[in-house]
Amino acid sequence: MSIRSIVSIQEMIAAHPSAPPVDADVLARCIEECFRCEATCTSCADASLGEDDIADLVRCIRDCLDCADVCATTGRILTRQGAVEAFLRGTLEVCAQACRVCAEECEKHAAHHEHCRLSAEECRRCEDVCNEVLRLLD
Repeated sequence: MSIRSIVSIQEMIAAHPSAPPVDADVLARCIEECFRCEATCTSCADASLGEDDIADLVRCIRDCLDCADVCATTGRILTRQGAVEAFLRGTLEVCAQACRVCAEECEKHAAHHEHCRLSAEECRRCEDVCNEVLRLLD
């Protein structure tokens, strides 16, 4: 039985017959951050549901779930190299905004909940790389 290596996003971008709309490494990093942020926000929302002060975390839970959905969609759309640039731009703008809003809310709880601190950090990373891709599209 042979062990097969995991196919990377970079390999899939390189194998695609169309050229990526921006630098392949930046695009791959953005896709990875979107999916990482999705998982982090989903986990933060779940962890918040188990906290004693859940009533204080309702907004955080909703923001995390919304951000997770936007990040998942953005990651999938960015994976499609044939997407229309205007559509990419709009999706990236919404993702950056969702990440900013979620990070701001999670930061309010970061001193008391480690999962909120981690989620805020990941949201900021995703926001930054989405904005980087947007600058490259200009």
